[in-house]
Amino acid sequence: MARARPKPADKLIKPGRIRAVLTTLGREIAQDLIPVGTTLPPEAELEARFGAGRGVVREAIKTLAAKGLVSVRPRHGTQVLPRHEWSLLDRDLLSWLVGQDEPDRDLLLAIQEVRSIIEPAAAALAAERATKNDLWRIDTALAEMQTAKDQASALAADKAFHLAILDATHNPVLQGFRGAIDTILSTVFTVAVGGPGGWFRDNLPNHVEAARAITSGKPEKARAAMESLLGYTRLKLSNRKTVIAAASRKTDGSAVRTARKASVSGRRKRRRP
Repeated sequence: MARARPKPADKLIKPGRIRAVLTTLGREIAQDLIPVGTTLPPEAELEARFGAGRGVVREAIKTLAAKGLVSVRPRHGTQVLPRHEWSLLDRDLLSWLVGQDEPDRDLLLAIQEVRSIIEPAAAALAAERATKNDLWRIDTALAEMQTAKDQASALAADKAFHLAILDATHNPVLQGFRGAIDTILSTVFTVAVGGPGGWFRDNLPNHVEAARAITSGKPEKARAAMESLLGYTRLKLSNRKTVIAAASRKTDGSAVRTARKASVSGRRKRRRP
């Protein structure tokens, strides 16, 4: 008897379920809700938690292992690995690490260090190798950054600018960083434009200098301009981290003072006849 073919809907639902399990567990591990060294619950418990079949859970765990977050060993279960084992340039992992609320500034600064190693060299190579089409993409993205009317269009243009420079290197290894740079820019951008401390517009002149140097075919000027661009962002991130820490201390101190006043007031009331 011929086996029934799976319904088309089943084929669509399963990848979605895998993604849901993967994202939930990945985010919990990345944000230390499931600490390093922890053994994940048995498959049966995960199946019950997510309302998913064994195949879905196993595929999600397999993907987490491929990203370096967990190890799967017979008789030892699935254990969360130390952070130095994680594939930190993985698009999913970066998005889980930075979270959806206030991004981790220490992580952003570490990411900026990596950008400072990669992107200035990429700009120098782009100045040597960019084709007419590459230059058109860079100039178009710059123009769109300068005329952006909202956050979404500014982010899209900023991404297009940096990714166009990576592509203009015509180096397949550097182009392999596209996914990571894309995710990094999304994260940094939310800080760059968020609130009164945003600096997106202030950094536009550095983007202009980088584009001009690449168009002019001047590698060292392109490198220096990109270093200035990234250095400005790194400085602003450092300053913002300091301001946030100070504000946090001030808030905590205010709470302590309020608690002390309440305590003193309570003692005074109890002493009254």
